[in-house]
Amino acid sequence: MKQANSSLPAANFHRLLLEMAEMRTTSELLSLVVKRFRELEDVALARIWLLDRGDICDRCYLQTDCVSRTRCLHLVASAGSPLATDEDWDGIDGRFRRFPMGVRKVGHIAANAEPVEIVDIDEGSHWIADPAWAIREQVRGFVGQPLVHRDEVIGVIGIFLRVPLVEDSLMWLRIIADHLAIAIVNARAREEIEHLQAQLALENQYLRDEVRAAQQHGDIIGSSGALLKTLQQVELVAPTDSSVLVLGESGVGKELIARAIHDQSSREEGPLISVNCASIPAELFESEFFGHLQGSFTGAVRDRVGRFELADGGTLFLDEVGEIPIDLQGKLLRVLQEGSFERVGDEHTRTTDVRVVAATNRNLEEEVEAGRFRQDLFYRLSVFPIEVAPLRERKEDIAPLAAHFLEHHARKLGLPPPRLTEQHVKVLKGYDWPGNIRELQNVVERAVIRARVAPLCFKLPLAAAPSAPRRTQVAADPAALLTDAQMKQRERDNLVAVLEHLDWKISGSDGAAEFLGLHPATLTSRLKALGIRRPARPN
Repeated sequence: MKQANSSLPAANFHRLLLEMAEMRTTSELLSLVVKRFRELEDVALARIWLLDRGDICDRCYLQTDCVSRTRCLHLVASAGSPLATDEDWDGIDGRFRRFPMGVRKVGHIAANAEPVEIVDIDEGSHWIADPAWAIREQVRGFVGQPLVHRDEVIGVIGIFLRVPLVEDSLMWLRIIADHLAIAIVNARAREEIEHLQAQLALENQYLRDEVRAAQQHGDIIGSSGALLKTLQQVELVAPTDSSVLVLGESGVGKELIARAIHDQSSREEGPLISVNCASIPAELFESEFFGHLQGSFTGAVRDRVGRFELADGGTLFLDEVGEIPIDLQGKLLRVLQEGSFERVGDEHTRTTDVRVVAATNRNLEEEVEAGRFRQDLFYRLSVFPIEVAPLRERKEDIAPLAAHFLEHHARKLGLPPPRLTEQHVKVLKGYDWPGNIRELQNVVERAVIRARVAPLCFKLPLAAAPSAPRRTQVAADPAALLTDAQMKQRERDNLVAVLEHLDWKISGSDGAAEFLGLHPATLTSRLKALGIRRPARPN
């Protein structure tokens, strides 16, 4: 071994140890260490690699040497002083940004948990991957230390020097590596705690609003055959992690179905996060779903966690998913397929484990045909569709729902619940409820407010009021009277005639639903009940 002719000053290492203890984040810590080494006169380049999962295997320079392709060393910090002024050694890209375990000197250090110390490059040149670079940059030595915490290698620190080293400098480098490993683990723990605290604060604020809204609706109430069929489907799919698409008109309680799925799943301890897709402006779509960093766009005054990150470990309810513009649907599809995303303004890829329940009052199959909804996103969301019947098709549920809302709103006003009579129920059942349960709740709330000064009375639109008996009745022609089966056949014939006239277009402008004065979801449900399907097109 040649006699070393330089020693790294111990005072610099003392200062570095003190500074490392003050760092709060991993990125600050790693940047500090490589920059302090760069400041030393005899150091050419300082780098730190940390063990992580493989992520660029198909583009890795050493992919042919990597056996498992599961974990490798990722370059996370770099700083140096090149003799060629046009070079930049502070980046973390390039040929050696990844090292498979056991490959080259960096991989050898990690795989064997032992240092590689080239006191003089003339005696250890087989470790140098690019001798021409070493000659050009006058590199004379290298020392690489494993970063070990509790007998587990978490990374490697490597220092390239322009002078051979003495033994006391090697000892200091070993001490720095030991302290750096502990500091990295502590910084990661602090970051995880701060992340969990921030997420918990956001969840608490969000869930307080959710609970307050949910309490207005209470649990799912009713015992009609249509509702029981829906709840059976919920029980069937809830224990799985499959995506669910809840179909139904506005106001039928799709969010309550999503909550029931969540509560009966293995994710019940996790958050249930709701997003009304129709209320998100296109320019804020990515920020709302994936979050953003401070300063990433005008108005981003602080970091924000997106809904996918907030729902990690739980369920994400995408209400009115059919309202998402077609040009933004691909971004949603990517996170659903890969489980990964980036915040706006951030290059760091994050992962999330979310079960998605979507809801819509649109016919997404027709939206796909019309080119307004991506077919691949539709298939991704509709693994298990559940249709919620409108209130007019389960009128047995009106009485218990009305009684529940009476008690709820009376309690809010500090009043005894008014008595719900048979006449009240008859009036409520005589209405078709185009606004479904949401409309029923609003009608009951108004009735409770008025009941403070007058008897309970439900004010319904005039079209729903019971018809007054006619003073004169005209005898019907028996030949014109129809049986129930004849009425259904006439209805079926009429629907087919309308659909054929409008080329089987159901929703939208000039669609059959608009022509018949029906909601598209109602018409679709009626067509299914009557077994009406569009004839196959000739080849």
